[in-house]
Amino acid sequence: MDTDKSGLLDTLNDSPLSLFHLRAVVTAGMGFFTDAYDLFIIGAALVLIKAQFSPSKEMLGLLGSTALIAAFVGAFVFGRLADMLGRKKIYGLEAAIMGVGALASAFSPNMIWLLVFRFIMGLGIGGDYPVSAVIMSEYSNKQDRGKLVGLVFSMQALGLVAGPVVALTLLGSDIPHNIAWRLMLGLGAIPALTVVMLRRRMPESPRYTALVRGQAREAYDNLSRFAGTRAPVTVQDQHVTRLGFWEFITNRKYLLTLIGTAGTWFVFDYAYYGNSISMPLVLKTVAPHASDLTSMAWSLIVFVVAAVPGYFLAVSKMDKIGHKRLQLIGFVFMGLAFGVIGLVPHLTHMIIPFLLVFGASYFFAEFGPNTTTFVLSSELYPVSMRTTGHGISAGIAKFGAFLGVFIFPTLTSAFGIKGTLLITFVFAVAGFFLTLLLPEPKGRSLESISDDTIPFTSRAVNS
Repeated sequence: MDTDKSGLLDTLNDSPLSLFHLRAVVTAGMGFFTDAYDLFIIGAALVLIKAQFSPSKEMLGLLGSTALIAAFVGAFVFGRLADMLGRKKIYGLEAAIMGVGALASAFSPNMIWLLVFRFIMGLGIGGDYPVSAVIMSEYSNKQDRGKLVGLVFSMQALGLVAGPVVALTLLGSDIPHNIAWRLMLGLGAIPALTVVMLRRRMPESPRYTALVRGQAREAYDNLSRFAGTRAPVTVQDQHVTRLGFWEFITNRKYLLTLIGTAGTWFVFDYAYYGNSISMPLVLKTVAPHASDLTSMAWSLIVFVVAAVPGYFLAVSKMDKIGHKRLQLIGFVFMGLAFGVIGLVPHLTHMIIPFLLVFGASYFFAEFGPNTTTFVLSSELYPVSMRTTGHGISAGIAKFGAFLGVFIFPTLTSAFGIKGTLLITFVFAVAGFFLTLLLPEPKGRSLESISDDTIPFTSRAVNS
């Protein structure tokens, strides 16, 4: 990382991309690989669990969604704690909870214990959202912040692909189904527990240390060690006044922002998780005579051909297009795809045309709100409430995801795939209009976006 004669914040905002940014992306992103794998592998495992335990439709929906309602709790709790105690105190703890929950799930003797262990795992997943996003945002420069935070989230793409690959491998190896689903769930513990020590070695966010704790010299020293370089820079003691929770949620500007970030994320996750976790069941409905192996292969094709390119195109173009603008584009075309499926006659009875349009919805979900909701929530709030704001947004989003997954089987029974996706189209329209509440943060420093007031003392400390 290059430094100059400006202050610590200018150094962070203006420094070019370098190896230390990549280290931060990998450290944060490994958690999101695990999040995606753990959340979406249950879709493949449900088919096998259903055959072994014969759960009711309501229990099946609860099993698919219990990690999401836990993530709702985890995002709120860990997001608030990370603002109160510091990001580093939480970072790694949530990954350990994910790992323990995933491993325990593999040894569940019945449906009740499986629900308990998936809930524990979900608490860690929820906690990972605000802390990973905000740490990366606070390490980023202002020109590449969308790209860097987006790269963290794009690790979800690898987790999405890993799930069907693991499922196909296990099923193709003739492993008994009652063992295969346990392996699917338990393998999620490996990346989660591997990343714990890596995260514990990462220093506290320099912006949090300097602005909330008022320890600019310590922030610079920690940043220098993490970046592996040290150059002359003037470090000034500085701080912001901490906002209280009530003061934060009653502030008109932040309340409108919260409605925008939480609302857009809620409507998106309702659509996205309902479709994704239920995808094997959806494809079974469209092609009822297809084998489990074929349905999982189609799921993999949708993720690889449509979703993965969308993630990485969003990362490469977000800082050019604009974070808010890209979200608007994504909601428009994702909604159109759902509308086409719902309105075009017989489309849900033709597997190839259905996969093409369904795949288009995934492309624009990734090249749009799935990535941008995560990024925007990490950059629009003041430093003393940044993980709180992100945690509230992510928590409400995961409640939307819970609703989507839990009621998706019921909706498809009542309205069919076409009717269910028309409802999803309405949610996409709502997401478009809620996005209009948000400012455009492209190319701006975190401090200017959030209106953090930074009074400096008269004393300068030379490093």
